Amino acid sequence: MNDRILDFAIKYGFLILLVGLVIYFSLSAPGFSSPRSAVFVLQSVAITGILALGVTCTLVVDGFDLSIGAVATSALMLSAYSMVILEQPAFVAVLLCLLIGAFVGLINGLLIVKFRVPDLLATLGMMFLLIGLQRIPTQGNSIATGMSLGNGVVAEGTFSQAFLWIGRHRFDFFVERLVPMPVVIFLVIAVLIWLFLGFTRHGRLMYAIGSNERAAGLVGAPVNTYKVVAYMISGVTASIGGILLAARLGRGDIASGNNLLLDSVAAALIGFAVLGAARPNAFGTAIGALFVGILLQGMTMMNAPYYTQDFVKGAVLVAALVFTFYLSSRRTGAGH
Repeated sequence: MNDRILDFAIKYGFLILLVGLVIYFSLSAPGFSSPRSAVFVLQSVAITGILALGVTCTLVVDGFDLSIGAVATSALMLSAYSMVILEQPAFVAVLLCLLIGAFVGLINGLLIVKFRVPDLLATLGMMFLLIGLQRIPTQGNSIATGMSLGNGVVAEGTFSQAFLWIGRHRFDFFVERLVPMPVVIFLVIAVLIWLFLGFTRHGRLMYAIGSNERAAGLVGAPVNTYKVVAYMISGVTASIGGILLAARLGRGDIASGNNLLLDSVAAALIGFAVLGAARPNAFGTAIGALFVGILLQGMTMMNAPYYTQDFVKGAVLVAALVFTFYLSSRRTGAGH
């Protein structure tokens, strides 16, 4: 009986906690259960969820990408710079951002597999490099139409309507226009990565590499290639997040991506606790992002001080990981 209760707690405990959180906020915060509130939650989790899915791919191969927040902010600034200062069309700005994301992922991967730099150090170094690099062209200023470029020159370019549509368009849902475009993109990416990791040979090989890299190499798996690809996926998803953030804001805000790294990593790691997976997985990451969004929206509507939000997120993350790995180890011990 105890084993059955333990198995149930490991598999469904986090989902029960999520439902309990929704019920608590619905009763304690007026308006939390309204459709508008749900839209705010979904819109807030879309970008961090996309970044978290990229981190999940690196976690699968036993890596970790700390540069995602910097990549997203670099994509945000690059898209703004392309359209406002260089006056390029939207598709050029989007293409440049995707290429930069893939290139940064490639460099991260090569640093790790070719130069044997530990993943945390390689991606941390890339994070600092990008944070500095994105500030140089504008001398640390945000980018907006009409900004001064010096010597009496003013930036005359604008964000195209096609680009803004990516971040601001809403689809009809039960008459009201409630489903934002970033949410649709997040769901599409989540499904694609879920299918890729869970139902393709490539995904199974990536899990095998993460579980035992040496054994995977001995059976002929191209370990280095898959690791580089994982970091390239992370870079591209981070750049997509930056594009969506720029399209939503309509300006290149240098400080808008400050919390992206922490929220995305929290979502990816909380995903370990979903359905007792105890490993990185796309479904768990999506639920983890939703959990973080619900938590922050509920605390905001209850007028909780902003400085308590990081503490609560950290506490939930630690509790979820302890819950997952401690109970899983007890179940394994009981099995023996």
